[in-house]
This record gives sequence, C-alpha cells and structure tokens, in this order.
Amino acid sequence: MKKIYNYLKRHPKFIIAWIIVLITASIMLNLQIDKKLIAIISLILAWLTNAFIGIGTFISLIPIIGPMIVNIFSIPFFWLMNGVGYFSSAYAIKKGQQKELLKHRLLTFVLLVGIIIGYILGHLIPTR
Repeated sequence: MKKIYNYLKRHPKFIIAWIIVLITASIMLNLQIDKKLIAIISLILAWLTNAFIGIGTFISLIPIIGPMIVNIFSIPFFWLMNGVGYFSSAYAIKKGQQKELLKHRLLTFVLLVGIIIGYILGHLIPTR
C-alpha cells in the first residue's frame, strides 16, 4: 500500500491527466455531442496526456498479478496491428494493387519495429 501511495505522491500528473480526460468527457456528454466523437476525443486526449501510461504503471504496482494484467492488455495491441496489416493486404489484393500491398505491410512492420525499439530505448536510457 505504501508503494502505491508513494507512486501517487511522486507522479501526480497521471492523476491530473485522468481528471482532465474525465471532466472533458462529462462536459461533452452534457453538451450532447455525438458519442463516437466523444470516444475519439477522449482517446486522443488520454494518449496526448500519457494517461494510459499512468494507469498501466499504477496497475503494475499491484503485487504479483499487476504485471500480468499489463502484459495481457499490451500484447493484443501487437496482434491488432498485425491484423490491420492482414486486412489491408486483403484489400490491396482484392483491388489488384500489389504495390499498395507492399506499402501497407511495410508500414505495419515499420510501426511495430518502431514501437519495440522505443520500448527498449525507453528502458535503457534513464529519464532522470
């Protein structure tokens, strides 16, 4: 419990980020904006404020099961990106555009490799 308290004390920006996201979403709901637009804006706002990183780190502080939960939610992202590559390939084949097929698969591959390299560099290079 002390570990969680110390984390929240040292990193208040993640709490502030989630408060901003929740307040923005509730204001948009009260203004009766389209729910799809609210979802998109909330996701973009959470991504820009690094709120997802904060919640992932907070969940990983739970002993034993926390890191497993974070892995369960992060691995499907790579499956999703690979699936996007397969669907874009099927679409390109259907349209008869082999050059587009190569571009789609290369773009997906570069994105995944970039994420992995960023993850590795993020753990190798200290931020403090």
